[in-house]
Amino acid sequence: MNFDLLVTNITNPAFLFFVLGVLAFRLKSDLEIPPNSSKFISLYLLFSIGFKGGQELSHETITGEVLLSILFGILVSLLIPVYTFFILKRRLNVHDAAAIAAAYGSVSAVTFVTAVAYLDYQQMQLHGHMVAIMALMESPAIIAGLILLSLYSGSKKSGIATASVLKHSFTNGSVLLILGSLAIGFLANAKQAEGIKPFTNDIFKGFLAIFLLDMGVTSGRKLSSFVTYGIFPFLFAVFIPLINGIVFTFLSSFITSEISSRFIFGVLAASASYIAVPAAMKMAVPKADPGLYVPMALAVTFPVNITIGLPLYLAVAGY
Repeated sequence: MNFDLLVTNITNPAFLFFVLGVLAFRLKSDLEIPPNSSKFISLYLLFSIGFKGGQELSHETITGEVLLSILFGILVSLLIPVYTFFILKRRLNVHDAAAIAAAYGSVSAVTFVTAVAYLDYQQMQLHGHMVAIMALMESPAIIAGLILLSLYSGSKKSGIATASVLKHSFTNGSVLLILGSLAIGFLANAKQAEGIKPFTNDIFKGFLAIFLLDMGVTSGRKLSSFVTYGIFPFLFAVFIPLINGIVFTFLSSFITSEISSRFIFGVLAASASYIAVPAAMKMAVPKADPGLYVPMALAVTFPVNITIGLPLYLAVAGY
């Protein structure tokens, strides 16, 4: 592993703003980003990534490698919940195990956004089809988690909310926005896209830094309550994502020769959803404790990925 990449990452302004947010909470500061502003920034980041991905996709040829990459991404999203569920079930009840497995099989759009900025810093190109793959990996993990819960909960009621949850997973705001922005970016020609380039490109890193500041404050708050669950969830949230990231970065080398795409596959496999999946699990698995799976994904896995994970996955990808 190139430790220069690690040093570069932890001195990146965006990451340092995340640290500032954590420190602000620990110091009991009243620093916070207003909820409406935070929501706007998250929508902006997804819109910007989706639109730029659509522009890149419009210049790509849909090859066998691209189609195979899409299939690989969906399979990863289905496989991770299965094996993590059986690990989690040994120490936790099936409801918590299913919710956590779904979260870790799904993806974090914010981690993806941070990884895209990291690629840009390394002067590497993100291929547009990887944006589509990220969006498509959101729902299969939710489906897998619900199926596992239905099989192992021993309750006939566990499948009642399945239809509404599946609908929600496909119409979830973040998924719908990034897919819609991807389609719009794909349809827009270069001249039309140039008109909004200052909005989609020039201010992106500034908004990302503010958003990570907000994520730091939220992570500090969530981590305080999470420590009461003991060491097992913490160790899982640290090591399983790193293992997933390394393994699937390596396996993706059989799918694509592009280092940036391998890196993104590793990031997607390592990330955990703390927005879409909690919203779905709240409806479908009310017995699962969000005080467990949300802090695992947000307060532990997210910072591990953006500190250690990004340079590690890029090194494994062959940079």
